[in-house]
Amino acid sequence: MTVAAAALATTDKAFMLGRLALVPDISGALWLPEERTLVVADLHLEKGSAYAARGVMLPPYDSSATLAALGHAILRHQPARVIALGDSFHDRQAEERLAPQTLAALHLLQQGRDWLWITGNHDPSISHRVGGESAAEISLAGVTLRHEPDPAENGYEIAGHLHPAAKVRMRGRAVRRRCFALSTRRCVMPAMGAYAGGLNLRDAAFRPLFGGRLSAHLIGDGRLFRIDPRLLLPD
Repeated sequence: MTVAAAALATTDKAFMLGRLALVPDISGALWLPEERTLVVADLHLEKGSAYAARGVMLPPYDSSATLAALGHAILRHQPARVIALGDSFHDRQAEERLAPQTLAALHLLQQGRDWLWITGNHDPSISHRVGGESAAEISLAGVTLRHEPDPAENGYEIAGHLHPAAKVRMRGRAVRRRCFALSTRRCVMPAMGAYAGGLNLRDAAFRPLFGGRLSAHLIGDGRLFRIDPRLLLPD
Protein backbone atom coordinates (compact mmCIF):
# COMPACT_ATOMS: atom_id res chain seq x y z
CA MET A 1 0.00 0.00 0.00
CA THR A 2 1.30 3.42 -0.88
CA VAL A 3 1.60 6.19 1.68
CA ALA A 4 -1.28 8.07 0.08
CA ALA A 5 -3.50 4.98 0.08
CA ALA A 6 -2.68 4.23 3.71
CA ALA A 7 -3.78 7.70 4.67
CA LEU A 8 -7.29 7.02 3.42
CA ALA A 9 -7.72 3.41 4.57
CA THR A 10 -10.96 3.06 6.53
CA THR A 11 -10.92 1.02 9.73
CA ASP A 12 -13.91 -1.00 10.88
CA LYS A 13 -12.33 -4.21 12.19
CA ALA A 14 -11.28 -5.33 15.64
CA PHE A 15 -7.72 -4.87 16.85
CA MET A 16 -6.15 -7.19 19.40
CA LEU A 17 -4.56 -5.85 22.55
CA GLY A 18 -3.23 -9.04 24.06
CA ARG A 19 -6.31 -11.26 24.37
CA LEU A 20 -8.76 -8.34 24.22
CA ALA A 21 -10.51 -7.38 20.98
CA LEU A 22 -11.01 -3.62 20.47
CA VAL A 23 -13.30 -1.95 17.94
CA PRO A 24 -12.88 1.86 17.71
CA ASP A 25 -16.24 3.57 17.32
CA ILE A 26 -16.94 6.69 15.25
CA SER A 27 -18.13 8.44 18.44
CA GLY A 28 -14.70 8.13 20.04
CA ALA A 29 -15.83 5.23 22.23
CA LEU A 30 -14.17 1.82 22.21
CA TRP A 31 -16.28 -1.32 21.87
CA LEU A 32 -15.03 -4.54 23.47
CA PRO A 33 -17.34 -7.13 21.88
CA GLU A 34 -16.22 -10.19 23.85
CA GLU A 35 -16.73 -8.28 27.10
CA ARG A 36 -19.93 -6.53 25.89
CA THR A 37 -18.32 -3.39 27.25
CA LEU A 38 -18.28 0.16 25.90
CA VAL A 39 -15.33 2.30 27.03
CA VAL A 40 -15.31 6.10 26.85
CA ALA A 41 -12.76 8.66 28.01
CA ASP A 42 -12.66 12.27 29.17
CA LEU A 43 -16.30 13.29 29.03
CA HIS A 44 -15.49 16.49 30.97
CA LEU A 45 -19.13 17.04 31.87
CA GLU A 46 -19.91 20.62 32.96
CA LYS A 47 -16.76 22.13 31.48
CA GLY A 48 -18.93 24.90 30.04
CA SER A 49 -20.34 25.86 33.43
CA ALA A 50 -16.84 25.78 34.96
CA TYR A 51 -15.63 28.29 32.39
CA ALA A 52 -18.74 30.43 32.86
CA ALA A 53 -18.00 30.68 36.57
CA ARG A 54 -14.64 32.24 35.62
CA GLY A 55 -16.25 34.74 33.25
CA VAL A 56 -15.60 32.80 30.02
CA MET A 57 -19.06 32.47 28.56
CA LEU A 58 -19.45 29.29 26.52
CA PRO A 59 -22.79 27.86 25.38
CA PRO A 60 -24.03 25.75 28.33
CA TYR A 61 -24.88 22.69 26.28
CA ASP A 62 -21.70 20.62 26.40
CA SER A 63 -22.97 18.07 28.95
CA SER A 64 -26.17 17.35 27.03
CA ALA A 65 -24.25 17.13 23.73
CA THR A 66 -21.69 14.77 25.23
CA LEU A 67 -24.34 12.51 26.74
CA ALA A 68 -26.22 12.50 23.44
CA ALA A 69 -23.10 11.24 21.64
CA LEU A 70 -22.61 8.61 24.33
CA GLY A 71 -26.27 7.64 24.04
CA HIS A 72 -25.92 7.03 20.29
CA ALA A 73 -22.93 4.76 20.92
CA ILE A 74 -24.87 2.85 23.58
CA LEU A 75 -27.81 2.46 21.19
CA ARG A 76 -25.52 1.05 18.48
CA HIS A 77 -23.76 -1.51 20.67
CA GLN A 78 -26.21 -2.26 23.51
CA PRO A 79 -23.42 -2.84 26.06
CA ALA A 80 -23.86 -4.78 29.27
CA ARG A 81 -21.31 -2.45 30.86
CA VAL A 82 -19.98 1.08 30.33
CA ILE A 83 -16.58 2.12 31.66
CA ALA A 84 -15.67 5.82 31.71
CA LEU A 85 -11.88 6.31 31.93
CA GLY A 86 -11.61 9.33 34.18
CA ASP A 87 -12.13 13.07 33.88
CA SER A 88 -15.78 12.28 33.30
CA PHE A 89 -16.54 15.42 35.33
CA HIS A 90 -14.55 18.56 34.67
CA ASP A 91 -13.98 19.41 38.35
CA ARG A 92 -14.95 18.33 41.84
CA GLN A 93 -18.11 20.48 41.86
CA ALA A 94 -19.31 19.46 38.39
CA GLU A 95 -21.71 16.85 39.74
CA GLU A 96 -23.50 19.55 41.74
CA ARG A 97 -23.88 21.76 38.65
CA LEU A 98 -25.57 19.09 36.53
CA ALA A 99 -29.04 20.27 35.58
CA PRO A 100 -31.82 17.94 36.79
CA GLN A 101 -32.67 16.96 33.21
CA THR A 102 -29.02 16.20 32.46
CA LEU A 103 -28.71 14.02 35.55
CA ALA A 104 -31.93 12.25 34.56
CA ALA A 105 -30.52 11.62 31.07
CA LEU A 106 -27.38 10.12 32.61
CA HIS A 107 -29.41 7.83 34.86
CA LEU A 108 -31.46 6.74 31.85
CA LEU A 109 -28.27 5.70 30.02
CA GLN A 110 -27.26 3.63 33.05
CA GLN A 111 -30.49 1.64 33.23
CA GLY A 112 -30.11 -2.09 32.58
CA ARG A 113 -26.29 -2.12 32.54
CA ASP A 114 -23.31 -1.92 34.83
CA TRP A 115 -21.57 1.45 34.95
CA LEU A 116 -18.04 2.07 36.21
CA TRP A 117 -16.42 5.47 36.66
CA ILE A 118 -12.61 5.31 36.66
CA THR A 119 -11.36 8.27 38.68
CA GLY A 120 -9.14 10.87 37.02
CA ASN A 121 -7.12 13.93 37.91
CA HIS A 122 -10.18 16.19 37.42
CA ASP A 123 -12.53 13.87 39.35
CA PRO A 124 -10.53 11.97 42.00
CA SER A 125 -13.75 11.04 43.80
CA ILE A 126 -17.21 10.39 42.42
CA SER A 127 -20.39 10.35 44.50
CA HIS A 128 -23.25 7.86 44.35
CA ARG A 129 -25.50 10.74 43.23
CA VAL A 130 -24.46 10.19 39.61
CA GLY A 131 -25.06 6.43 39.72
CA GLY A 132 -22.75 3.54 39.03
CA GLU A 133 -19.61 2.49 40.89
CA SER A 134 -16.10 3.96 40.88
CA ALA A 135 -12.54 2.60 40.98
CA ALA A 136 -8.99 3.76 40.31
CA GLU A 137 -8.52 1.17 37.55
CA ILE A 138 -9.80 -2.20 36.36
CA SER A 139 -8.31 -5.18 34.52
CA LEU A 140 -10.13 -6.98 31.68
CA ALA A 141 -8.63 -10.06 30.00
CA GLY A 142 -5.16 -9.04 31.17
CA VAL A 143 -5.51 -5.41 30.00
CA THR A 144 -5.41 -2.58 32.53
CA LEU A 145 -7.92 0.24 32.01
CA ARG A 146 -6.92 3.48 33.78
CA HIS A 147 -7.19 7.22 33.31
CA GLU A 148 -3.60 8.31 32.76
CA PRO A 149 -1.31 6.15 30.59
CA ASP A 150 1.71 4.81 32.46
CA PRO A 151 5.00 4.80 30.47
CA ALA A 152 6.32 2.15 32.87
CA GLU A 153 3.45 -0.26 32.09
CA ASN A 154 4.99 -3.53 30.85
CA GLY A 155 1.69 -5.18 30.06
CA TYR A 156 -1.34 -4.03 28.08
CA GLU A 157 -3.16 -0.77 28.73
CA ILE A 158 -6.16 1.33 27.67
CA ALA A 159 -6.14 4.92 28.90
CA GLY A 160 -7.36 8.44 28.21
CA HIS A 161 -6.10 11.72 29.68
CA LEU A 162 -4.05 12.98 26.71
CA HIS A 163 -6.95 13.67 24.30
CA PRO A 164 -5.04 12.53 21.17
CA ALA A 165 -5.65 14.35 17.90
CA ALA A 166 -4.06 13.87 14.48
CA LYS A 167 -3.28 16.50 11.87
CA VAL A 168 -2.80 15.36 8.28
CA ARG A 169 -3.09 16.74 4.79
CA MET A 170 -5.87 15.15 2.75
CA ARG A 171 -6.91 16.13 -0.75
CA GLY A 172 -4.84 19.29 -0.60
CA ARG A 173 -6.02 20.64 2.75
CA ALA A 174 -4.96 20.22 6.37
CA VAL A 175 -7.35 18.26 8.59
CA ARG A 176 -7.11 18.00 12.38
CA ARG A 177 -9.39 15.53 14.15
CA ARG A 178 -9.63 13.47 17.30
CA CYS A 179 -8.07 10.04 16.98
CA PHE A 180 -7.27 6.75 18.66
CA ALA A 181 -3.56 6.13 19.26
CA LEU A 182 -2.76 2.41 19.13
CA SER A 183 0.23 0.12 19.43
CA THR A 184 0.58 -3.60 20.10
CA ARG A 185 0.43 -2.92 23.85
CA ARG A 186 -1.46 0.33 24.36
CA CYS A 187 -4.52 2.30 23.29
CA VAL A 188 -4.90 5.96 24.22
CA MET A 189 -8.46 7.05 23.54
CA PRO A 190 -9.75 10.37 22.22
CA ALA A 191 -11.76 12.61 24.52
CA MET A 192 -15.51 12.35 24.01
CA GLY A 193 -16.34 15.61 25.78
CA ALA A 194 -17.83 18.26 23.52
CA TYR A 195 -15.41 20.90 24.86
CA ALA A 196 -12.48 18.60 25.62
CA GLY A 197 -10.09 19.57 22.80
CA GLY A 198 -7.12 17.48 21.65
CA LEU A 199 -3.34 17.14 21.89
CA ASN A 200 -1.40 16.61 18.66
CA LEU A 201 0.08 13.11 18.34
CA ARG A 202 3.40 14.72 17.43
CA ASP A 203 3.57 16.22 20.94
CA ALA A 204 6.41 15.00 23.16
CA ALA A 205 3.90 13.58 25.66
CA PHE A 206 3.26 10.61 23.36
CA ARG A 207 6.90 9.63 22.76
CA PRO A 208 7.51 7.63 25.96
CA LEU A 209 4.24 5.76 25.35
CA PHE A 210 4.67 4.73 21.73
CA GLY A 211 8.19 5.46 20.51
CA GLY A 212 8.08 4.84 16.77
CA ARG A 213 5.37 2.14 16.92
CA LEU A 214 2.19 4.18 16.61
CA SER A 215 -0.99 3.57 14.65
CA ALA A 216 -3.32 6.56 14.38
CA HIS A 217 -7.03 6.09 13.68
CA LEU A 218 -8.61 9.43 12.86
CA ILE A 219 -12.32 10.13 13.42
CA GLY A 220 -13.55 11.48 10.11
CA ASP A 221 -16.95 12.39 8.74
CA GLY A 222 -18.87 9.18 9.27
CA ARG A 223 -15.76 6.99 9.03
CA LEU A 224 -12.53 6.14 10.79
CA PHE A 225 -9.30 6.46 8.84
CA ARG A 226 -6.04 4.64 9.56
CA ILE A 227 -3.29 7.20 9.06
CA ASP A 228 0.25 6.29 8.08
CA PRO A 229 2.40 7.72 10.93
CA ARG A 230 4.73 9.30 8.36
CA LEU A 231 1.90 11.63 7.37
CA LEU A 232 1.25 13.07 10.83
CA LEU A 233 1.86 16.83 10.95
CA PRO A 234 2.69 19.09 13.89
CA ASP A 235 0.38 22.00 14.72
